[in-house]
Amino acid sequence: MGDTVSHTVGATNVTPETLDPQDWRALRALSHRMVDDAIDYVAGVRDRPIWQPMPDSVRDYFDTPLPKTPQPLDSVYRELSENLMPYPMGNIHPRFWGWYMGAGNFTGALGDFLAAVVGSNLGGGDHAATRVEQQLIGWLKDMVGFPATAGGTLTSGGSMANLIGLAVARNVQSGGQIRETGVAGASSAMVFYASDQVHGCHRKALEILGHGNTALRKLPTDGQLRMDTHALRRAIAADRGAGLQPACVIATAGTVNTGAIDDLRDIAEICREEGLWFHVDGCIGALLAIAPDNAWRVAAIEQADSIALDPHKWLHAPFDVGCVLTRDREAHFETFTLDQEYLQKTERGLAAGDWLYEYGPQTSRGFRALKVWMALKEHGVEKFGRLIDQDVAHAKYLAALIEDETDLAMVAAPTINIVCFRFDPGQLGEQHLKRINTEIMLRMQESGFAILSDTTVSGRHCLRVAINNHRTRQSDLDRLVGEVLRLGRDIA
Repeated sequence: MGDTVSHTVGATNVTPETLDPQDWRALRALSHRMVDDAIDYVAGVRDRPIWQPMPDSVRDYFDTPLPKTPQPLDSVYRELSENLMPYPMGNIHPRFWGWYMGAGNFTGALGDFLAAVVGSNLGGGDHAATRVEQQLIGWLKDMVGFPATAGGTLTSGGSMANLIGLAVARNVQSGGQIRETGVAGASSAMVFYASDQVHGCHRKALEILGHGNTALRKLPTDGQLRMDTHALRRAIAADRGAGLQPACVIATAGTVNTGAIDDLRDIAEICREEGLWFHVDGCIGALLAIAPDNAWRVAAIEQADSIALDPHKWLHAPFDVGCVLTRDREAHFETFTLDQEYLQKTERGLAAGDWLYEYGPQTSRGFRALKVWMALKEHGVEKFGRLIDQDVAHAKYLAALIEDETDLAMVAAPTINIVCFRFDPGQLGEQHLKRINTEIMLRMQESGFAILSDTTVSGRHCLRVAINNHRTRQSDLDRLVGEVLRLGRDIA
């Protein structure tokens, strides 16, 4: 008879671990404190410096090594209260006018919190979060005049939205074969057209898509810094004559430098005549379509084949959330869909819903829609339209203040809500003026008074004020002009 070996199975002294707290009551109390502090933080934003340099002690804090052992959550929160909250970028402040960012809203922040609590992956499936995103995309389509049958997807921002739009454009213009053969298999090289004011993300997009920067034709602009459509027609004809394939026109509805809006109606007509894809980069200005006094500025945007826009700008959603809309939903789907055995749609159950990842490159997708959805439900789209008109009116008001000052000079009159001007008392060379105005900008930032950016328009360096801020008041603009004059005269 052989030896008998017995085994004891399943008996261990190891306690199961989890990331849930041992004391939910203590977490509740701390969470309430965080919300109270957050409300005070936003409510008191006008009373704090917009930005301030971090001291060495804070920089050193963020260089500490990887934590290996636990630390009480209230201690972690205390450290962040001391080292993070006093040193923001500042874009929720009423005098943040640098670059082009929305000012956020507290309901959106709560939406982000709830989205994180639910924890859903928006790659797809039959659950409520996917329906929220699909409903929001439907609302955005309605805002810009797209049909309900159009497609769309949420993205991290405008750069990704534009990339997806151009990917769909080149897939359609290649007849769909480019997904299989790549650009090397195309019978002729594709060409994309934009103005010389186009955002740099388009160059990146064409590089990522394999076309390279040489595929992007940057056309001259007219006196209002809009694409010269006569130059567009000539460029298309010349490229066709050279054996190239004109594929897509990228019109800009709100350039970064000045807010200029290309002639969308004329470009739409050219695209129809020439058989080109009509893409609108509307990350700055597409949502003018909901503004009662300014919707006319983007007339014909509804004729686009694809539109990129940013709810984290004029819908003031907390960062980040962008969107691309496509007139041809099926073409959008065919650009990204894959038949994968591990993501098969079923008739019933969780996998019975739409797989939203099939409209872009990301399989794992965050629940970005909720913060926008909640704010729209709370305030209604009409209020956001009025806020857009308010920003445009503020830009006109600032321009009038500048025109009244002999030591200030307008460099580009505002089309919408971006004002380009500089301190210029006369008798000073261009390089001297650049040094003075750069110093004005930096001193304002370092004092915590206001955030401006700078740019160069038609060879002239200037300060740039992008008023994309529902907290800005006319009194803030009065103070801005006074501070520019004070600093300029002191520096000069």
